[in-house]
Amino acid sequence: MKLVICEKPSVGAAVAAALGVTGRKDGYIEGNGYLISWCIGHLIQLSEAAAYGEQYKKWTYDSLPILPQEWQYTVAADKGKQFKILKDLMRRADVSEVVNACDAGREGELIFRFVYHQAGCKKPFTRLWISSMENEAIRSGFDNLKDGREYDALYHSALCRAKADWLIGINATRLFSCLYGKTLNVGRVQTPTLKMLVDRDAAIMNFKKEKYYHVRLMLPGAEAASAKICAADEASELKAACEASAAVCTSLTHEKKTVVPPKLFDLTSLQREANRIYGYTAKQTLDLAQTLYEKKLLTYPRTDSNYLTDDMGDTAAGIIELLCGKLPFMAGVSFTPEVSRVLNSKKVSDHHAIIPTMELAKADLAALPESERNILTLAGARLLMATAEPYSFEAVTAVFSCADHEFTAKGKAVIAAGWKDMEHLYRATLKKKPDSDDENELVLDVPDFSEGQTFENPAAKVTEHDTTPPKPHNEASLLSAMERAGNEDTDPDAERRGLGTPATRAAVIEKLVKGGFVERKGKQLLPTKDGTNLVCVLPDSLTSPQLTAAWENNLTQIAKGNADPAAFMQGIEAMAQELVKTYASVLGEKQELFKTEKTELGKCPRCKSPVYEGKKNYYCSNKECSFTMWKNDRFFEERKTVFTPKIAAALLKSGKAKVKKLYSVKTGKTYDGTVLLADTGGKYVNYKVTISKDKELE
Repeated sequence: MKLVICEKPSVGAAVAAALGVTGRKDGYIEGNGYLISWCIGHLIQLSEAAAYGEQYKKWTYDSLPILPQEWQYTVAADKGKQFKILKDLMRRADVSEVVNACDAGREGELIFRFVYHQAGCKKPFTRLWISSMENEAIRSGFDNLKDGREYDALYHSALCRAKADWLIGINATRLFSCLYGKTLNVGRVQTPTLKMLVDRDAAIMNFKKEKYYHVRLMLPGAEAASAKICAADEASELKAACEASAAVCTSLTHEKKTVVPPKLFDLTSLQREANRIYGYTAKQTLDLAQTLYEKKLLTYPRTDSNYLTDDMGDTAAGIIELLCGKLPFMAGVSFTPEVSRVLNSKKVSDHHAIIPTMELAKADLAALPESERNILTLAGARLLMATAEPYSFEAVTAVFSCADHEFTAKGKAVIAAGWKDMEHLYRATLKKKPDSDDENELVLDVPDFSEGQTFENPAAKVTEHDTTPPKPHNEASLLSAMERAGNEDTDPDAERRGLGTPATRAAVIEKLVKGGFVERKGKQLLPTKDGTNLVCVLPDSLTSPQLTAAWENNLTQIAKGNADPAAFMQGIEAMAQELVKTYASVLGEKQELFKTEKTELGKCPRCKSPVYEGKKNYYCSNKECSFTMWKNDRFFEERKTVFTPKIAAALLKSGKAKVKKLYSVKTGKTYDGTVLLADTGGKYVNYKVTISKDKELE
């Protein structure tokens, strides 16, 4: 009996269907010589710092650095039942072999090994390595299972990554949180990502707008523009001089240019395009692609490759044929794909590019949720574009001399629309048209000028322009920046480049937003005040992508068996020790950087100092004054009324607040009334409520 361990229940169900296993049990499926179960993601995690001793339960500077000698592991709090099921299955006498069917990659390897070791399993295990959840791909994978130990180096690389992130994350987060009195999350990937947002924000804030001018000659059928002119009077003088002179064509060039089709999607480029076209966040796109993968309609999404393997030509051709019949914008279009353009096994690492699968033949696209259909269509359209002909055009540049200045007119004539035709057909189906990438797409065709041609006294005009600041990052541009970050410091043969992996970049962005360091404003991602301050107080070693580049170089070598994991970890521990030693205190005003700005609700009726909201009360900021209004005051609780900041502010301002739906103990009914701040002189504050002119209830 083989025990197959998948990463998620949905994958387990797909594997069971492909292998003809139908006997459903609690937490697994049995039959046909297989037991198929799953991990529900990360079942086992590196333990929290508190697991290593009482001294680590509280965050103190004196307890740092935290450097575990014996690493401990914890079953995720809400996943204990599933771990017990897996552990019991591994120990079954009839189980002779375990199959690691977790996602084929570094993190999938880690998920399986953690469970395998935590369960104390010693049975031999093999590795399923597939990129598609189609039945044929699954069965083929099981026919070609690898010895699990062949992936030991990959596991050591994953384990080093996890431990290193733990060491730097825990120590740096606790260190700077203790120093500044606020929880400041620090991470190898998220902190440099935050710095990119802060740097962009600073560039926008410090940008000084400047005016500039162009003089344009109005020639037959075209405009010829001067270079930038900084002064308005200089532009006016040139305009007048041109109108009194002759423009002579001094140069005319015709250049044939070709734009090759776009590459197939890896996860990051899919996330970028989905953000630009549909406004989806990186996490939404990943979740949708994962759902489509589990529905067998899309290949494995967590990939960093833009190519298919050399043996996938027939598969790709079959999928393209399906797309031509399934996608509405391809109706009636004659298309002969160049599949060889997207095949290159040398450029495929763990997984090939993201494309739809042959299961498309059975799928009713209209029945899919709109968001899933959008992602599937986007991936299909990209496959069509990538296998279409190049886009070619003739670029025409005419240069004119007038009043001792040069003027240029540009235009182009399309020779072959190629893949651009496909793009236009696809974009015509979109409800909201995205911004075009081609800034110079709409350029007037230049008439057929000839060198030496002269235009006497040409009409001219001056156009005024402003320099523009950089745009704030959106998810598409930030993902591109994360992908490129530190690449110049990363070995060319490293499997992972940039900040994070295609699978983790979305989670990094979400963590920054959730932590209050970044906020979303429409499509824009903007650093908050805390985010900007955090980047300012951290050392360059934590905010630069060079740390990740160095790590990935080492992890790549470890995965290939060319580097020692123990030596890598020694370096990480030394870095943690150096951080704590270097940053021992905070001086002066910097201690106040992360103090929460409190909103004043009003003035204290006793001493006129500001009153602020606390967790359980509204209190006077003057420590010598005892004025406090408790949120759980019996007066409000008996009337089943929440003592809100709005009520508190009204009471402080005028001594009364109108409140709807007060509850009467006497009548059992609700009514509207006015709460009065009756007495503030003693230890406790007293209130009254008026429900009519002649009746008061204390």
